[in-house]
Amino acid sequence: MNADTPDASAYPFFLAGEWLVGQDSYAVRSPYNQAIVGHVSRATPADLERAIQAAERALVETRHLSAYRRSSILRTISASIEARSEDLARSIAEEAAKPIKQARAEVQRSIFTFAQAAEEANRIPGEMLNLDAAASGTNRQGLVRRFPIGPVAAITPFNFPLNLVAHKLAPAIAAGCPVVLKPASQTPITALKLAALIHEAGWPAGALSVLPLRSADAAPLVEDERFKLLTFTGSPDVGWAMKARAGRKRVTLELGGNAGVIVHHDADVHLAATRAVVGGFAYAGQSCISVQRIFVHTTVYATFMEQFVPAVRALKPGDPLDETTDLSALITPDDGERVARWLAEARAAGAEIVVGGGVRGGLVEPTILVNAGPELRVNCQEIFAPVVTVQPYDEFATAIQAVNNSDYGLQAGVFTNDLRLVWYAYETLDVGGVIINDIPSWRVDHMPYGGVKHSGFGREGLKYAIEEMTEPRLLVLNLEPGERPSVRTNIPI
Repeated sequence: MNADTPDASAYPFFLAGEWLVGQDSYAVRSPYNQAIVGHVSRATPADLERAIQAAERALVETRHLSAYRRSSILRTISASIEARSEDLARSIAEEAAKPIKQARAEVQRSIFTFAQAAEEANRIPGEMLNLDAAASGTNRQGLVRRFPIGPVAAITPFNFPLNLVAHKLAPAIAAGCPVVLKPASQTPITALKLAALIHEAGWPAGALSVLPLRSADAAPLVEDERFKLLTFTGSPDVGWAMKARAGRKRVTLELGGNAGVIVHHDADVHLAATRAVVGGFAYAGQSCISVQRIFVHTTVYATFMEQFVPAVRALKPGDPLDETTDLSALITPDDGERVARWLAEARAAGAEIVVGGGVRGGLVEPTILVNAGPELRVNCQEIFAPVVTVQPYDEFATAIQAVNNSDYGLQAGVFTNDLRLVWYAYETLDVGGVIINDIPSWRVDHMPYGGVKHSGFGREGLKYAIEEMTEPRLLVLNLEPGERPSVRTNIPI
């Protein structure tokens, strides 16, 4: 059954230009108070098959769209998001329990993401090759262009339900690739609203489907060879298992982390403490580049804690729609129970809770731990909660080793004004990005973003995602296929 557009409480799914209501639906609830945000229609395996077939057909059109047309569509989407910014921010706050002021910031990032993709659509690189570097290449020229790789399967997480969806869809549109997207089951409404804006902007109907699917029904997104790329953002265990099942398709994975920060004795300690509050506790720590481990030089450790502890204590948990709220509930009560277990384990092992430590359902108090050993789960695994450990160090190299002592390697932050130490950190830290004099949570959406070790495979960021979504193709021109024409001396001018 068709529906015109999603209304305020009932959300059909989007399949190749149509809004469809299936036989099954489920309630999306606020993690903060379990209030129903809306009812979302589930897609079925048959719907997914229709979406794949539509994506294959749409490729015939999207691969021939001019750069101008792709760029124009992306600019229109960016402008439409800006026009709907408050509605989208409220959707994020309601279904993800992201404080409204942080939800607004996510919307602004999404506006930039699509605008930047519009720019990148006009500058997808190509090159001319002088093939006569080899004798056999005399009188031959090479041309390399990038072509869309084909249909893309995209799976996104709950924590950035607009901007991480944008990071799948915007580069795909720029590259000319159809997409079938499975949004997170906890936060599908924002993705469906974005689908409406993309459709209204003129992206070909069959080139986008947004399907809330059960995980068991989504296997073709990973395994079907008609998809030429799988792009996944989520947990490491799920992501690496998908890569093993993906067959010959290209795979990009943006996974977890337990980001480390180093504060050296020459740093601006006030800046470091202020930024660490943001990095560790924004959106209740539910970001894969949230600050989780802080290493502070012994000579400034007391000064850092004197500034850091009161600032964390002053954070206000509560209703995500309250303009003064700094952090709200974790995405599920089960996550709160997990955090409570990890904190109890840390205390039993001798760690001290300086601030916070309370857990009530999905609400976790902003928490600082000291004397927590590196083997404890609060340090060596991704806690994905508003919990930070702080440890002193004596030697910079020791702090670098401590940050590297992790299965993860997404981004790290280093506060120092010593250029030699900056370069040492850059060359030695085993991460995808080193942020100097700021937190690892800092990100601008066009920079290369991704990690090493368990943290991922490949890079996001518009230009870099477009490279993943396109294939270079070589054209060789033989400029002397037969007898060379004689030189004319009387060419009219």
